[in-house]
Amino acid sequence: MGTPDGADPRANPWFPISPCTVAGCLPRRPAGAGALRRSARWAALAAVLPAGVALSPTARLLAPARRAVPVRWWCGAIAAALGVRVRVTGRPVAGPALVVANHVSWLDVPLLAAVAPGRMVAKREVGRYPVLGRLAARGGTLFIDRERLRGLPETVAEVASALRAGSTVVAFPEGSTRCGRERGPFRAALFQAALEAGVPVQPVAIRYRTHGAAHGPGSTDAAETVDTRPAFVGDDTLAASLRRVAAARGLVAEVTVLPPLPHGAHPGRRALAAAAREAVEATLGAGVQAAPAGRSPGISPPAPPPGPAPGTAGTGVPPGRQPSAARSPAA
Repeated sequence: MGTPDGADPRANPWFPISPCTVAGCLPRRPAGAGALRRSARWAALAAVLPAGVALSPTARLLAPARRAVPVRWWCGAIAAALGVRVRVTGRPVAGPALVVANHVSWLDVPLLAAVAPGRMVAKREVGRYPVLGRLAARGGTLFIDRERLRGLPETVAEVASALRAGSTVVAFPEGSTRCGRERGPFRAALFQAALEAGVPVQPVAIRYRTHGAAHGPGSTDAAETVDTRPAFVGDDTLAASLRRVAAARGLVAEVTVLPPLPHGAHPGRRALAAAAREAVEATLGAGVQAAPAGRSPGISPPAPPPGPAPGTAGTGVPPGRQPSAARSPAA
């Protein structure tokens, strides 16, 4: 699949490639919400999005700590409008940090912004999205050109400068989205910015699953309970992905904020990237926790940080899936 600019990403060996595809990863007949509930969600989303546009000029004038309040509210309202139940475990570190997470969906962006507000690192194309592109630019998003390898040192320097200035920076070091059943390697380049700025790295694990029995009775395997409906992969479009999420029944987003990796704990960017990925993989490979029945959609209060999870899971490409160009609202 080509990039939005018409270039073939496979011509660039550095360009992130995801093995996940619409046909291979997304459910064919997912359990869906009723027509009335879907209509209510679209109406709620139509009310929430303009609120972000209206708030953004004022939010830019606030100090970072105060700016986080409307950002958290608005991003949490997006999840609530779509009927997504959000469970948060752990708390982000105080002060500037490089927050890194696995990447499944465009929905990851508001989820992380609600939990750990900061400057997002996103692919250049996001700046051209209707409404969202303008909001991203106003929010201080650091745009990266994934097709231009020579520009990477400039991006790393820009991220390091933001961290030194006291900002939290949020990135998805896989560089592409995966369906949620597997994770890709964490690319090491942006971790150099944390080393240069002398700040910790905060790993975050994101998982989507189905609340209730939508996967069928007797399902106990963690891989079977992963919900791929929010995934934004392959030839998928943002409109189609939005429709799936708005129509989803029982969708739960689990956001686990893991213990930070202190500055100096790892000798270089590759070791730091590997440690962050190992922490995320250990958490996502540890099974799925049951959500309490009756919790309202939206962001739930953070729970205490988890202890270290034993073991890691593999990330091999399942047979029968062909690589597709990366689809990622944030790089």
